[in-house]
Amino acid sequence: MIHITSLVCLNDDEIIETFIRSSGKGGQRVNKVETAVQIRFNAKISPAIKPDVFERLRRIAGSRMTGEGVIIITAEKYRSQMRNREEATQRLKSLIQKALVVQPIRRATKPSKNAKKKRMDSKTIRGTLKKLRSSKDYD
Repeated sequence: MIHITSLVCLNDDEIIETFIRSSGKGGQRVNKVETAVQIRFNAKISPAIKPDVFERLRRIAGSRMTGEGVIIITAEKYRSQMRNREEATQRLKSLIQKALVVQPIRRATKPSKNAKKKRMDSKTIRGTLKKLRSSKDYD
């Protein structure tokens, strides 16, 4: 059982882990040991993920989510299977936690009359200053 929040938990059978050979350093054992882990989580059919959360998750996950709603996370940072497994699980947790947060709707606002007046006054002052700097005689 993976606890995302106090209300959202994922069952272990919802997550499919496969171990693959990782790229990079490893020396003689690089072609023998499968230390990288790939986690697959089907968010579309998961009872813990509600439809509105799924839509936010789709936006956040981007290319990590397939068309069928399966999130694929690969971790190969460490040389040990357990640490890569923990990192992949942590990345999945943080992805779902971000999707659980509902962003407030932004309401468009207009600048106040006083702000507009200040802006125009400062532009007038700046323009006058530039005119005074020029060597031309405007009389």
